[in-house]
This record gives sequence, C-alpha cells and structure tokens, in this order.
Amino acid sequence: MIHIHEVAKLTKITVRTLRYYDQIGLLTATSKTEGGHRLYSEEDMKKLQQIQFLKGMGYRLQDIKEMLCDAKWNWPISLKSQLVYIMEEQERLGSIESSLRELINSIAIEGGDDHLAIQKLIQLSNQNKTKLRTFRENMFNDKQLELWTRLPKMKGEDPDSLEWIALLGQIKRHMKDDPASLRVQNIIRRMLEKQMEEFEGEDEFINKLWELRKSPSQSEKLGLYPIEQEVLEFMERAYEIYMSSEHNGSTQQGGVL
Repeated sequence: MIHIHEVAKLTKITVRTLRYYDQIGLLTATSKTEGGHRLYSEEDMKKLQQIQFLKGMGYRLQDIKEMLCDAKWNWPISLKSQLVYIMEEQERLGSIESSLRELINSIAIEGGDDHLAIQKLIQLSNQNKTKLRTFRENMFNDKQLELWTRLPKMKGEDPDSLEWIALLGQIKRHMKDDPASLRVQNIIRRMLEKQMEEFEGEDEFINKLWELRKSPSQSEKLGLYPIEQEVLEFMERAYEIYMSSEHNGSTQQGGVL
C-alpha cells in the first residue's frame, strides 16, 4: 500500500486532487491509515495512470468515471467522438490565435490605442466575406488576384507583414512631423524598398491598389484594414516629396499596400 503523500510525489498529482478524485468516486483509495490518510494499492495506481492518460486526451472527469466503470463502454465510438471534438476545438483555438495576432498587430499600428484597434477589427469582422471576395474578383484580373495573396496580412506573423505593420505604426506616430523630415522620408524609403522587393514590375497592380486604398468606401469593400484619410494623405505627400528628390526613379504610387 502506498501513502497518499507518496503517490503525490511519484505522480506529480497534488494531494488535494487525489482527495477530490476520491470524493467524486473516480478513484477511491483501497484503505486508510489509523490517522485517516488514504492508502493506494497497485491496482489503484494503474487506474490513476488510466485517469491521467484519458484526461490528457481531453476527456472530462465525469466521462472518465463512466468509461472506467462501465464494462460495456463502446471505446471506438467514444474515441472517434472525442477526436471530432478535439479537431473542432483546434479549429476554434486556431481562430482565436489568429484574432489575437490581428489585435496585437492592430494595437501596434494604432500606437497602443487598444479601444481604436478593437473598434476597427469589429468593423472588419462584420463584413460579408462573400461580398469582399466578389468585389476583389471584379476589381482585379487573375494575375492581380494572385499578387493580392502576397500582400502583408494583419493576422500574419511573418517578418514581412510585421515590418509593414511597424512601418505604418511609425508613420502614424510621426503625423505631426513635416512630411519632408528625414525621419518620415526614411520610413517612406523603406516602404518603397519593401514594395519593390515583393512587387517589382507590377506597377499597374500597385497603382490601382493605392487608388482604391485612398477611397474609404472602396477600401472597405476590399476588406483592407481601416486607415484614417489624413494618414493616407500624409503618406502621399511624403511619397511625392521623396519622388521629387534625388531618390526618384520608380513609377509605383503610394507607400503602403
């Protein structure tokens, strides 16, 4: 017989948990000491292993109790049902993970303004996905739709998306600066560098996208992250200054995808 404290030490299961298992009839100790401490047999230990194994597969304690007590329990059906549940749960958690990344990135763009970030994401989430897809298909040809998939994503965790998000956040933080300032011009320069890295030779697509981005209604129909009109106008002024300097040479418009 093994004392409850020894069981806790061997299994890394707390004494409180073992007592709870006993209280709900999931694992009743075979015996007790004169002082009332629970003692567990070798069979009890095997059952405890089974409980922890099934618990690790996502089963609830009540389900485990029924499974271990019912000799006629249909294991294949139960396991298949649990597998379906776990797959659905993974999909749900994946969706939550994606939403969390999107909110983190949105807050970064909004300079820590979490309320504004949340409001914008609510606006995006309320859009009809079918209508968004139809509008894009009407606005872009097949090649341009393929280019669309390469745009930075608010839910992305890839380095390119994260850098775009950081650059846009920097622009918003320097809205009070002169668009001709070195700081702002360096941000625009990096935006155009990244644009060229991914979309060199695709001026038609970039120019069309920028014109659509500047229109609040068109931008919303495309499902793009909401950017205030004054921010877009500031970026365009900064872009025009950059292009009129000695660094010009590109025919691509705008500074953000």
